[in-house]
Amino acid sequence: MGPPGGADPVGTAGSPAAPVRDPGLQPERTRLAWRRTTLSATVAAVLAVRAALRDGATPAGVVACGVCGLLWLAFLVLAHRRIRALAAGPRPDTLTPRRATAAVLCALAMAVCAAALVS
Repeated sequence: MGPPGGADPVGTAGSPAAPVRDPGLQPERTRLAWRRTTLSATVAAVLAVRAALRDGATPAGVVACGVCGLLWLAFLVLAHRRIRALAAGPRPDTLTPRRATAAVLCALAMAVCAAALVS
């Protein structure tokens, strides 16, 4: 017997079907978060390169700028793939632990490179 008022909770009447998932705006919010993070990483990388090359290019500064640029590109590729996956359909694939770890490591390494370039 259902609750008062004749309303029947999902899955109790008829077949034992699981409730249909309504993602709502969650994929859109996640996609926008990836875009904001990519923009922040871009600004941080540009400012770090600018700070490193302001007083003249030293070999260590050029190497650090190159590493920072490569890390930024790797993060950009990971973020772009995730943004495309989120935009592809109503239920995006789960972010794999390998890609999540790669994104976190790229972001951390970029932060360390940027801190080394600024100081």
